[in-house]
Amino acid sequence: MTISAARNLVLCLLAALSLGGCAVTAVAGAVVTVAATAVSVTATVVETTVDVAAAGVDAVVGEDEEEEAEE
Repeated sequence: MTISAARNLVLCLLAALSLGGCAVTAVAGAVVTVAATAVSVTATVVETTVDVAAAGVDAVVGEDEEEEAEE
């Protein structure tokens, strides 16, 4: 094998490995995006649940304070 053939082989192998790395990076990026979206959706659901619970507590507490003020 000549030096130029060996160099071409090494360049081809490096190119193939770098392309495979790009695919792995793209898949990893997609996984991170999906995970971040799932966390965001979960945080929104929890925030909404807390807001609803807080509104319920405010409604109950607010009614008791109004009744005491009227007496």
